This record gives sequence, C-alpha cells and structure tokens, in this order.
Amino acid sequence: MPIPEDVTGDEIDKDVRQELQSLPKTLADDVARNLVMVARLIDEDPEGAYGYSRVALRLASRVAAVREAAGFAAYANQKYGEALAEFRAARRMTGSVELWPVMADCERGLGRPEKTLDMAGAPEVHKLDKAGQVEMRLVAAGARRDMGQLDAAIVTLQSPELASNSVQPWTARLRYAYADALLAAGREREAREWFAKAVEADRDGSTDASDRLAELDGVEFTDALDENDGDDTATAEARDAAGDRADEAGADDESDKDGEAGKD
Repeated sequence: MPIPEDVTGDEIDKDVRQELQSLPKTLADDVARNLVMVARLIDEDPEGAYGYSRVALRLASRVAAVREAAGFAAYANQKYGEALAEFRAARRMTGSVELWPVMADCERGLGRPEKTLDMAGAPEVHKLDKAGQVEMRLVAAGARRDMGQLDAAIVTLQSPELASNSVQPWTARLRYAYADALLAAGREREAREWFAKAVEADRDGSTDASDRLAELDGVEFTDALDENDGDDTATAEARDAAGDRADEAGADDESDKDGEAGKD
C-alpha cells in the first residue's frame, strides 16, 4: 500500500523505535512508516490501518511492537481470533501483561465470555497497573452482561475507582458502563445519576453520556443540517439543558453518595 510522502517514522514511540533498531536501517524506516499509518488511521479508517499493519507484519513479524499493532488493527476490524493470536505473540516476546484486558475482550468477541471471566480472575490481573485493572473490570462486566447476568455486571463495576470523586483517564468510561448496566437492569433513576456523573468526567467527549442523559430526560435534538430548519439554536439549547441537569445531579450527589459504589 502506498504511503504519503510526508509520512516519516519520527512519529512512532521511542520504545518502538528502539525495537526497530534490530532491523537494517532501510527496513526499519519502512516498518516505522507503516506503523505510523496504522496509528493515524485506526480510529477513522480501520480497514486502511489493517492493510498497513499487514505490510508491517510481512516486513518484521519478529518485532513485538509490530505484532501488537497488527493485533490492534485486527481488533478494530472485529477480527478477534486474528487479534488474539497477534496479542499472544507480542506477549510471548515481551513477557508483559499489559495486553491482558484486550486479550480477554477478544475472548468476548469470539463468543467465549466464560474464558473472559477466567482471565479476569487470573494472577496476571494483579500485575496490571491501575488503568489496566479498571479496564479488566470493564471487560469482565461486559462478559457478565453477555451471559445475561446484569446484577453481577453491576457488582463487578462497583469499586473504589467508581466511588472516587477524582477524575482519572478511565473515570468517564467506568461511570458510563455502570450507568448503562443500571439502565439495562431497569434501575433508571440510578442510571440517570451515573450518566450525569459520566458527563462531569468526560472532558474529551469519549462517551455519548450527555446524549444518553438527555434521552432519559426526554430531550429531543434537532438536526442542525435539516434543510427545512438551518437554525441549530434548539439543538444548542437542548444540549445546554442536558449539561445543566448533569451539574445539578452532580451537586445533589455530593450530599448523598451512592452507597453501592463503594462495594467490591
């Protein structure tokens, strides 16, 4: 696959660059440029990212970073069996447990939630950093939901990280998952409270918590591109209202914390 001329390998992580030093310089440069394209495209064009990952894999299959990139590209395209094989290869090469949660999620994708739960209880989980452990909770809760165990999914997400008032990179997703599980279990009032908390923590728009909160409140958004109504004022007002409700819910929660959230 052709790579734009302005793409260089300078964008890759220094640790990956160090791994590529085991290759001849010209080959290392080619692999690096393909990895840059994988990183650039994986969110917006996963199929394109997958194509570049296969080129990098063909050029340097013995480099752990290449196997990991190929795994994530396959994962983004829902090729879970292929992704799992690449992640396992990368883990064998590095000995790291960092990929454990995404490997467990691949088992979910393959329709094996029981295997996911086995991995959630494995010793490797204790070797993960805090972000990895939270990710493992999210994956395990998803597996519980796959099995129709909604109450167990809710309990799985209840943790000190969920109860904490501090905002970490994982906070919005954790609160969102908890709200979604509560809603699936028919606990709408609690779900609304936690969607509001997710809105508070979602500083980069990584979830659609504000939309979910608005839906629960019966707010309908107007299409700003509607040819019969080019004015998006109603949409802006609706979103502002949803934000106000999120603030109110957060304020109410300061005086009345959810007791369930502190359970393990």
